[in-house]
Amino acid sequence: MGRRVIFHIDVNSAFLSWEAVYRVRFLGECLDLRTIPSAVGGDIAKRRGIILAKSIPAKKYKIQTGEPVVSALRKYPQLVLVPPHYSLYEKCSNAFMEILKNYSDKVEQYSIDEAFMDMTEMELLFGKPVVAANTIKDEIYHNLGFTVNVGISDNKLLAKMASDFHKPNRVHTLFTEEIEQKMWHLPVRDLFFVGGATEQKLHSIGIQTIGELANADVTMLKAMFKKHGEILWNFANGRDVSEVEAEPPENKGYGNTTTIPFDVTDAQTAKMVLLSLVETIGRRLRKDNVSIEVVSVGIRYCDFHYESHQGTLQSPTNITQEIYEMVCRLFDELWNGACMPIRHLGVHTSRITHEAPSRQMTLFDNKDYEKLEKLDRAIDSIRERFGADAVQRASFLKQKQIDHMGGGIAKSMK
Repeated sequence: MGRRVIFHIDVNSAFLSWEAVYRVRFLGECLDLRTIPSAVGGDIAKRRGIILAKSIPAKKYKIQTGEPVVSALRKYPQLVLVPPHYSLYEKCSNAFMEILKNYSDKVEQYSIDEAFMDMTEMELLFGKPVVAANTIKDEIYHNLGFTVNVGISDNKLLAKMASDFHKPNRVHTLFTEEIEQKMWHLPVRDLFFVGGATEQKLHSIGIQTIGELANADVTMLKAMFKKHGEILWNFANGRDVSEVEAEPPENKGYGNTTTIPFDVTDAQTAKMVLLSLVETIGRRLRKDNVSIEVVSVGIRYCDFHYESHQGTLQSPTNITQEIYEMVCRLFDELWNGACMPIRHLGVHTSRITHEAPSRQMTLFDNKDYEKLEKLDRAIDSIRERFGADAVQRASFLKQKQIDHMGGGIAKSMK
C-alpha cells in the first residue's frame, strides 16, 4: 500500500448554512443568512441560550460559537438571530454523509457536520487527491446547496487542521512535509484541541506558535501537562496514527451524541452534558411507549481516542433519572480522570421492549417507580405544549454553556 490519503470534510457554519439553504430554496426568502452577520442559537425572545453557529461575516464582530446569546448581542446588537431546527439539521447531515459514502467505504462521521474519509489508493477512480476533493466539494454544493471545506493529508489530525485553513468552500493540503511551512507559524491556539487554559500555560513558558511547541522540550511539556503534554507535542509535529473508523451498522435503539464546543476536564460538567443527552432519550422512549434495558456511554477524547462502556439495568425502564444514574456509574468507571480533555460524549440504549416493564424489586429498593414515570410524562406533556424550555432542572440554570435539552440532534423530536 502507498501513502495514506485522508480527507476531513467540514460543513461551513453548518447549522447556519442549513438554515440559509432551507429558507432561500424552500421558503423563497431573498436574504441569505450566510451573507450577513447572523447566528443560530438560544431562545431569541428571552435572549437566553448559546450561539450554536455563526456566519462568516459575524466573525468580524468576534461572535464566538458557544458564547451566551446575550454576550453576542452586546458585541453586535444588529446580529440576526434565528432559532435552531434540529430535525432539518439531521436531514441535511444524513444527505451530506450519503454523498461521502459514494466515494469511500471508510467514512467516519465525527460529528453532525464533519467526517473523515480514507481515500487511500482511490486515485484511479477519482483522480489525484486535490481533484477528488474538489469533485466532492462541488457535488455537495450542487446537490445540497451548502459549502464545505476539505482538508487533505496523510493522517486525520493534519487533515482536520487543513480543513480549518481559509474558508469557505476551499480545499487545502497539509501533508507531513508541509507542516513547517503551513502550520508552524500559526498561533498555538490554532492547534487541534489546544483550549484557552492550555494556551495560557504555554504562553507563560514563552510558547506562542505551533512551531515553538513542536521544538519545545517534550520532557518539560510532560512535567507540565502530564500525558496531554506529549500528545500536544506530537500534534505540533504532525504525528497521528489513528485510523478512520468506518461507521458501524446501525444499532437498533435510542441514543444521542454531542460534540462539545469547549474542553471538558471535570466530571461534573461531563455529567451535565450526559444529563442533557439522557433528557432527550427518555422523552423519546416515553413518546414511543417503549423501555430499555441496556445502557452504554461513549467518550471521545481530544486525541481522537474513543472508549465506551455498557451496563444492564435490573429491569427495563424509560425513567430519565434511572437511566441517568446508570449513565453516571458507567461514566465513573470509564473516565480517565481528566488526563485528557473530553470533546465528544454519547449515550446509547438498547434491548428495547414494548411491553409494560415488570420490575425485579430488591430488599433495599424503596423507590416509587410508578410515581417517577408519571412525573416524567407530566413534564413531557408540559414541554410538548409550551416548548422544551418550559420545564428545566435547576442544575442547568447556572450552566449557560449546556442546553438542558441540547444534546446534539435529538431535539429533532420536538
